[in-house]
Parts: sequence; structure tokens; C-alpha cells
Amino acid sequence: MQVLILSIWVTQGILMFFDEFKFHHERGLKQWERVGHPIDSFFFLIPFVYTLFFSNIYVFIALCLMSCLIVTKDEFVHAKECGALEQWLHSVLFIIHPIAFIGLWLAWQNDLVQIIQIQAFVIFLLMLYQIVFWNFIVGRKNETKG
Repeated sequence: MQVLILSIWVTQGILMFFDEFKFHHERGLKQWERVGHPIDSFFFLIPFVYTLFFSNIYVFIALCLMSCLIVTKDEFVHAKECGALEQWLHSVLFIIHPIAFIGLWLAWQNDLVQIIQIQAFVIFLLMLYQIVFWNFIVGRKNETKG
């Protein structure tokens, strides 16, 4: 069970790595995405944190559905800003997003608390990176250029 869960999350992580460090760094992010991507990470993190403290399956499902909807909010911007390969990668990430939550549900049902904690920490670090790098480091560079 652990191998299945980890393979889902690692696959998603590898794809996120390419999205972030290939595509985002190549084209840069405008204000909408610099704010929007950490919001996506935050809403992805919430179900992980929820499972560590609560046990209502209906709230869990609602949180997962909300996250799946939130991550699609940038596609209007992506349609103009991204090339075909990045758009394709996003579509694969949209497929994996709910599957990652199925992995979370399996981990939760099998009491794999430590795996959930580690994944929650990794998601939190990604969110923190997105906030700091894109909004303070890159954002400040853009301000000094303008």
C-alpha cells in the first residue's frame, strides 16, 4: 500500500518539478500566477492537514473537491501564457490531482500518519517557496527593473 501511495505522490512531485523549474522559470510568472500558485498549494495542503486531526469523511471529500476546482482557476491565464507542452503537463497534473487525494485517503484509512505528515511538510515547503521566490525574490527584481 505504501509503495502505491508514494508512487502517486512522487509522480506528481516529478511533474510539478518540471512545471515549476522548467516552464515557470523559462517564461516567468505574472502577478496572477505568483499569487494563484501558492493558493493552489494551500488548498492542496488542507486535506492533508485535515486528516491528521479530524475524521469526517464528508468534510474530507468537500476539501478535496474544492482543491480540484481551485487548481483549474489559472487555466484562462495559462491559455494565453503557456506553450502546448506546458498545457499538456497541466492536463496530466489535473488527472493526477484527485488520484493524489485517493492516495491520501488510502494513507488515512491505513493509519499511515508519518507518510501523511511528510507529504504535508513537502507541500508546505513548496507553498513557502512559491510565496518567497515568486513574490519577494523575483517580484523585487521586477520592481527594480521597472
